[in-house]
Order: sequence, then structure tokens, then C-alpha cells
Amino acid sequence: MSRSFHLLLMTCVMYALTACAAQARGPWVELRGHRYSVEVARTDQERQQGLMFRDSLAPDTGMLFVHDAEEPLAYWMKNTRIALDILYFDQQQRFVSVATAPPCSLGDGCPPFASEGPARYVLELNAGEAGKLHVAKGDRIKFSKDIIGIATH
Repeated sequence: MSRSFHLLLMTCVMYALTACAAQARGPWVELRGHRYSVEVARTDQERQQGLMFRDSLAPDTGMLFVHDAEEPLAYWMKNTRIALDILYFDQQQRFVSVATAPPCSLGDGCPPFASEGPARYVLELNAGEAGKLHVAKGDRIKFSKDIIGIATH
């Protein structure tokens, strides 16, 4: 085989590996130009479990909670070992409010953290991320294509 064929073959293999690696990263959200890899909680059971009992959350990762309808929401941090920013977004994916929740081991005594208005999407990130990004009311969150299908139903 010719040298140019080998070069073409290697280029195709590298392109395929890069495409596979990009897909392997999974769902993401983007806020103020910063991208976070996220786990998506869309069922009642997944939303209820959330990030409970986890000892850490890797940098640039989070959990996106997708609710069926836009309404006032409050998140309860029972058995959450990680300090988190809880960011609320409305149906149009606009930022509504943020609450910073410390770890809570008080079980049913853990306080709820309410949105300041109706919300449909909730993004949990490591505490301090919202401040680093200077998130402001009306900022929009962008979803990866694999989340868009979930979020529009």
C-alpha cells in the first residue's frame, strides 16, 4: 500500500476516534460560555435521589433535573454531602435564581431551597460556580442535542 493511502487511513481513524470521544462525553449544558458535563435526572426517582450520598462532584460536572412542567420549585438537600449551587431555569431556559446549599446530614431536618419564581430545569453544580460565572437573571442555559429531546417533552 502506498504511503498516501496509509496517511489517509490514519487520518480517518483519528477522525473516528475523536468523534467517538466527543460522543462518549455524554450530555452537557452550557452557561455563560462554560460547558458542564451533566447527569440528567428526568424521572421522579432520579430527581429524588439526585446527588445524595456522594462525597464529591468532579470539576465542570453537575446534575440537570428536568421537570414535566414549569412551577415554583424547592430542592431539599437531605443526605447531600457536597456543598452545591442550585440554579433554577424557566421553560424558556432563562435563569430564575440560585441558592447555595451546604452539605446536610440532618435527614428530614435539612432545609429546602426554593426558586424565586417558576422553574422547569434545575442545575446543581459545585458551590461557588454561579458566582464565578456571574450568572444573572435572564441568562440562558444551552443543552446538548441529547438533552433537547428530553427537555421538550
